[in-house]
Amino acid sequence: MTKSDNHQHRDIIDEDLYEEIDEEEMIELVETERQKALQQQDEEEKPKRPFPKWAFWLIAIAMFINVVAILPQTFSIPAIDFLVTSAKLSTDDAIKEYRQSVVVVEAGNSKGTGFSIASDGLIITNHHVIDDETRIMVAFQEEGLFAADVIESYPDIDLAVLKVEGNGLPSLTLADKTDFEMKDHIYFIGNPLKFQGIANEGEIAGYTKLENWEKEVFMLEAPVYRGNSGSPVINQNGKVIGVIFATLNHDEHGKVGLAVPIDYFHAAYPSEK
Repeated sequence: MTKSDNHQHRDIIDEDLYEEIDEEEMIELVETERQKALQQQDEEEKPKRPFPKWAFWLIAIAMFINVVAILPQTFSIPAIDFLVTSAKLSTDDAIKEYRQSVVVVEAGNSKGTGFSIASDGLIITNHHVIDDETRIMVAFQEEGLFAADVIESYPDIDLAVLKVEGNGLPSLTLADKTDFEMKDHIYFIGNPLKFQGIANEGEIAGYTKLENWEKEVFMLEAPVYRGNSGSPVINQNGKVIGVIFATLNHDEHGKVGLAVPIDYFHAAYPSEK
């Protein structure tokens, strides 16, 4: 892919990889839903006490009125599903562990996602996230901020490998190959819009061929937004099978996320040969 082709592809990705949503309202709802999920988890572990039915219905009606008031202003049903699902998944121990390895990647005015694959600071992200920027910063959830160097970049498959100076960093395990069945359940974690470490889930919708791409990529029926570029696609065995890089309006499946199969990384990265 030439540089001009890559910039054209990047513009298509950026235009398609977001949904207009009021971010301040989303931040508030995400935190609210997260606290509700955590509270519910705590309550489930405590002995149940009788709760008056009239109080339950009063609260339910009040919540319904508040939601109806907000909906026309800022939200679509998919956006609400995205928030609620993220809040619920944040209480899962496996998801909590995965999130430790997912990083924010900032390169110039670009912000996306990456994930650690080795304890000494090796990170995968998308090429279009870092492009030709020379000053790149990477932020781990617990370990903090690191300066990163680009050690490999593969524009033809929209992947890049970064390196930070560190030891004992959390990391995800890569699958040996991208092996799946249609409708297999997956998780992905990233930094959509202005959030960090947002977990979500979806299903695999098979492979597709893109214009200007020599290789096939696979589709996700999942809520993918701007900033999810570089998010790891994690299977039910806890292994990364792909890297999200774009969205697409598909004739059969509607709006889907697109992911680079992890096979392509294994084939390209020198230490994997």
